[in-house]
Amino acid sequence: MTRIHCLNNISAKGTDLLPEGYQLTDQLEEADGVLVRSAQLHETEFPPSLLAIARAGAGVNNIPLDRCAEEGIVVFNTPGANANAVKEIVLCGMLLASRDLIGGAAWCRDNADDPAIGKAAEKAKKAFAGREILGKKLGVVGLGAIGALVANAAVDLGMDVYGYDPYVSVDAAWRLSTDVHHVTDLDDLCAQCDYITIHVPAMDSTKGMIGAQQIAAMKDDAVLLNFSRDSLVDEAALVAALEAGKLGCYVTDFATPGIMAAPHTIVLPHLGASTEEAEDNCAMMAVREMVDFIETGAISNSVNFPAVDLGPLRSQGQRLTIIHRNVPGVINDITDAIAEHGHNLANMLSKARGDFAYTVIDIDDELGADAVQKMEAREAVIRARVL
Repeated sequence: MTRIHCLNNISAKGTDLLPEGYQLTDQLEEADGVLVRSAQLHETEFPPSLLAIARAGAGVNNIPLDRCAEEGIVVFNTPGANANAVKEIVLCGMLLASRDLIGGAAWCRDNADDPAIGKAAEKAKKAFAGREILGKKLGVVGLGAIGALVANAAVDLGMDVYGYDPYVSVDAAWRLSTDVHHVTDLDDLCAQCDYITIHVPAMDSTKGMIGAQQIAAMKDDAVLLNFSRDSLVDEAALVAALEAGKLGCYVTDFATPGIMAAPHTIVLPHLGASTEEAEDNCAMMAVREMVDFIETGAISNSVNFPAVDLGPLRSQGQRLTIIHRNVPGVINDITDAIAEHGHNLANMLSKARGDFAYTVIDIDDELGADAVQKMEAREAVIRARVL
């Protein structure tokens, strides 16, 4: 029996996909797999049985990736599963910043007891006048799953869209509308656009990527939207610009004391992926990734190990999966050990990612009962499984 532990409430549409032979457990200590959303795992001690952690979402800053790799635990995320939900809230944020809908709605609520509110509204509405987004320039920083959807939707709404992403993948490029202009300099994008939205992962290399220099380059009435991570924007430089009236508005999904005290802001309580559909999609994708890995050894969308897929299990023989350190000679050591015991290798795939690597080998016959123990006894091997 394979046991899966949920550290947060995971959509039943995901857990219902667990096949026969799997069961949910309340005990982390006996889990083979973990499904998680936002629970913090940096101080969590993982049991030796744990093979994989699947994050039902894109961000994985709540998971100790390096320690998981050291312990042979594959960590998955679900890129793109919540992309539509975030796209929609970005478009909503852009419209809220363009038309003072929040101010107008607040005025109506504040004057709800006025019997002549309809007539009064005709006089008051000029205070909430805004601008249209049609024909305006939108800069999209990061053209992954979410950024591409935002860019394409903005094109459909009649905006002039500019995209910046020095690491855009071939798949992402195919997803983009041909009407999106490619910009190679972030400062140039900031200077040209009326609206700028950020869609890059939070890493050391992206921390504060929108800083004083980029903000100074922006138009005086520009709208900056951040539905990715608060750390991507230099908060001190941003607050100074807002207080000086340099920016028209900052729309964000991340409340901090500094931003809450700043003028010209629209702050939401991290609602980007908070839709029923997004939670369902993330849960289903996380379960599929985890089950595929446990059943066939395939890795896709892992954030600490390379993508490896040797296809379905063969009708004869066995499959050996090995998580090991990325050091010279380890592949020869593994294959020599298999050959020395009289086994024939039918197929093999090995890939590395940083200090770690993953090798999957199909063997024509059956390995001995002690094959895993013998393989894990080798210095560079972290974890071995026979499927």
